Amino acid sequence: MDNKIENVWDYPRPPALQPVGLPVRIAFAGRVIAETDAALRVLETSHPPVYYLPRSAFTGCILEPAGGQSFCEWKGVARYWNLRVGTHVAERVAWSYPAPHAEFAALRGHLAVYAGPMDECRVGDEVVAPQPGGFYGGWVTSWVRGPFKGGPGSAGW
Repeated sequence: MDNKIENVWDYPRPPALQPVGLPVRIAFAGRVIAETDAALRVLETSHPPVYYLPRSAFTGCILEPAGGQSFCEWKGVARYWNLRVGTHVAERVAWSYPAPHAEFAALRGHLAVYAGPMDECRVGDEVVAPQPGGFYGGWVTSWVRGPFKGGPGSAGW
């Protein structure tokens, strides 16, 4: 990834999976809870990238299973996680694919996190913004252009 301008309408469908190539860091409750140089990102038409960090990168928090699941036609069944730092809990803020479809097998053992409830999420030196809406978990950086699915009026895209 070289931080050139990317238009989400140029991203493929079905989605693509690629290494990030920059450090990724997540902070919550005043602490860095995850940091890695080995993140992956999923690129899907109309969505900002979703960043997946190896489970081993989550050293500053406790991962607690959360109820419920969702299904992605490309990746499979997602499992949800709470993140705990002391008495601070972010509920259902992370998800993983324990048995992803073959094309996304590299996601096994990785978790994605919604940026909004976190203190800060970074890709390289840049603080990201959450994807609009509340359902999708993309991270918006200065090199990604929309419009993005998730905002008002985009449900039928």
